Amino acid sequence: MSGSRISRLNIAPLSDEEEAKIQAGIASDPDNAEWTEEDFKNARPFSEMFPDLMESIRKSRGRPMVEARKQQVSLRLDPDVIAKFKATGKGWQGRINAILKEAKL
Repeated sequence: MSGSRISRLNIAPLSDEEEAKIQAGIASDPDNAEWTEEDFKNARPFSEMFPDLMESIRKSRGRPMVEARKQQVSLRLDPDVIAKFKATGKGWQGRINAILKEAKL
């Protein structure tokens, strides 16, 4: 992260003691040694090492495909109507859709 970004986030730089403690923690973890230049040279992308798993991940992302996709619209409703539906819990937008569909306008 660039120095200007850090200062915008109001993150104080690490003290020498804090940096030493972090480095000691890294050095003391036998299961997660710091990578060497050789490790970086030998690294391969996940998709290259596990193509079948990567394909299954790609297929499972996003909303499931449906024949009649819903369309996103902007709709202005009175605050009390929104509050009433939100009070019914998760899925309140779907309930509004069901009521409008039932009304067959």
